Amino acid sequence: MKAFYEENNLPHPHLPACPVNRQLKGQKAIVTGANSGIGEAVAIALAKAGADVCINYVTRPEVADEVAQKASECGAKVITAQADVSREDEVKAMFEKTVKEFGTVDIVVPNAGVQIDGPFSEMTVEMWDKLMGINLRGQFLCCREAVNIFKKRGVVPNVSCAAGKIICMSSVHDVIPWAGHVNYASSKGGISMMMKSIAQEVAPHRIRVNAIAPGAIRTPINHEAWSTREAYDALMKLVPYKRIGEPEDIGRAAVWLASDDSDYVTGTTLYVDGGMTLYPGFETGG
Repeated sequence: MKAFYEENNLPHPHLPACPVNRQLKGQKAIVTGANSGIGEAVAIALAKAGADVCINYVTRPEVADEVAQKASECGAKVITAQADVSREDEVKAMFEKTVKEFGTVDIVVPNAGVQIDGPFSEMTVEMWDKLMGINLRGQFLCCREAVNIFKKRGVVPNVSCAAGKIICMSSVHDVIPWAGHVNYASSKGGISMMMKSIAQEVAPHRIRVNAIAPGAIRTPINHEAWSTREAYDALMKLVPYKRIGEPEDIGRAAVWLASDDSDYVTGTTLYVDGGMTLYPGFETGG
């Protein structure tokens, strides 16, 4: 991370080291799409906080193994599970494997997502359906499996105040329109309302459901938006805080939402975006 800022003559964010605080000790987590980017950072952050973690991936098992190794160095028990989250049978198998290995599940982070971009007039049904299958149906399937486990087990007081925690991964584009990305923005808007509706329904069971909405995060999926000084400067026009987000920023937010420190928080989207949703175009009066 430091090298990126130095090579491009950019101000370094000076992120504090993520401490091994063990506040999630004894808990079991599933993170989907965890072999790169935000999912990787979330999985490692949960492991540093004491949780055992299932690393989900679709392709590149060798990379998932590398993430698992990093997480296990934190003292966590870590497994990997291949599953296409748009397929019900594969999601069920992933949860069954995790329960078999860990005994239960306490935290689920449905993070897997894709972008399949194009002008709306040229967007095909296949482009729409594939993205929705992963981004929206995938989160629905993971949330449903999690809720069934949480309701059956209930609260275990010496583990957590809640019966279970779900942290949906959304985007600032659940509220910011995005031309050329209609399917993506629609999926994120859907995640927002799905999360709130699930949260309302399962709150009496002491199940907490929230979402994180990242802004511009330095991950491979948006490499062209930050990889040169020119691109970075253009991106910063949309970010009042004037730095790109790091995957670790999202990892820290996920740990807090998974912990008992946020026990009275449910049905909420936490925007981790450096102020992108503050409409920076109006900072000089519009």
